[in-house]
Amino acid sequence: FRPKPSTCPRGRSKAKSNMNREVSLIDVGCGMAGLLAGVQLLTEADPIGKSMRFLKQLQGHEKKLTSSSNVDSSIDEYNRLHSADSADERNKSYKSLVNSYYDLATLFYEWGWGASFHFAYRHSHENFGESIRRHEYYLASKLNIVGAGKKVLDVGCGIGGPMRNICKFTGADVTGITLNQYQVDRGNELCDADPQLGTSKCRSVQGDFMEMPFANNSFDAAYAIEATCHAPDRVGVYSEVFKRLKPGSTFACYEWCMTDNYDPSNADHLRMKKQIEEGDGLPDICHTSVCLDAMKEAGFEILEERDLVEDDYGPKGDPWMLPLLPSWNPLSQRFQFTFFGCWLTTNALRVMELFWLAPKGTSKTQIMLQKAAFGLGDGGKAKIFTPMYLMVGRVPLSTSSTPPGSQ
Repeated sequence: FRPKPSTCPRGRSKAKSNMNREVSLIDVGCGMAGLLAGVQLLTEADPIGKSMRFLKQLQGHEKKLTSSSNVDSSIDEYNRLHSADSADERNKSYKSLVNSYYDLATLFYEWGWGASFHFAYRHSHENFGESIRRHEYYLASKLNIVGAGKKVLDVGCGIGGPMRNICKFTGADVTGITLNQYQVDRGNELCDADPQLGTSKCRSVQGDFMEMPFANNSFDAAYAIEATCHAPDRVGVYSEVFKRLKPGSTFACYEWCMTDNYDPSNADHLRMKKQIEEGDGLPDICHTSVCLDAMKEAGFEILEERDLVEDDYGPKGDPWMLPLLPSWNPLSQRFQFTFFGCWLTTNALRVMELFWLAPKGTSKTQIMLQKAAFGLGDGGKAKIFTPMYLMVGRVPLSTSSTPPGSQ
């Protein structure tokens, strides 16, 4: 006895439905693969190359740590410092806090953002890289650097993306200082890899910008891009810059600040501020007025101050925080900020940890960085926070104006 094939309409319908579902999944997979290949071949994004380089760097990450012997203990200590509501211990331990943060975060920053660790709004005609460079060139234009051979200081240089761009833009000799040795090594590696530069024209050195290892009156200009927010004392760091500049020299910086819209009694505002501090290695975030007063107290003559967030970038431009806002486009880096993208990214890293493809603690680092993205995105939309409060100050020509502790 051989049973006849089913002629039940319901059975045929179910089989057809399953087949259609399989075809649909194959179509989606092929479509995403095609899009990825298109992005790889037709744009400068290089998602495959960046991801392969990230995985390679990740596997050797723990050998280059300076804050701890492994990623897991480093992120645990970092989270401990941020567990208290008060900023007192974080201010006292700022070296450990900042060094641990950049030991953990630098790889992710370079992979997901590039070599310039800062924000910029975008005009309609700009791509992401162009907006980043324009933001840097605008700050460099405030330095009044005329002629080759000028010596410029980058205060908190990261891995040197702005330093290299500004060196090419101005022709100046640029030295960057950063607390984290991994960033120094990576920055100098990238300088030497650029055939137009090399460390003879720009270089990174390891040091604390609260106690800079440079002679007084040794630089013709200085700038800081979203870096001095890590300082436990703004007067202290600005005074260090003041002492290293020659009379008449200019210091220009973009600061991370809370704005007049910030309400310390608003629970949601406090949540955003805490997420930014915790996810970005900050002891505390000052109001714009605190930073401006600190510049004056350090001895600078204020030439200009304003919040670039208020600039007009046109109806088709993009605000600075757009890259941190969720998007369901799976090929966009913004996809990771959706609830599914967060889950997928964290668990992918946990699987990598399980198979020794990533150091233990990598997924906890990603969770910490995601908190920053949520706080920055929400803080930007609420206009309680700015990453681009511009201050331009000049060292007086008269030696009668001296900063605190300079004598």
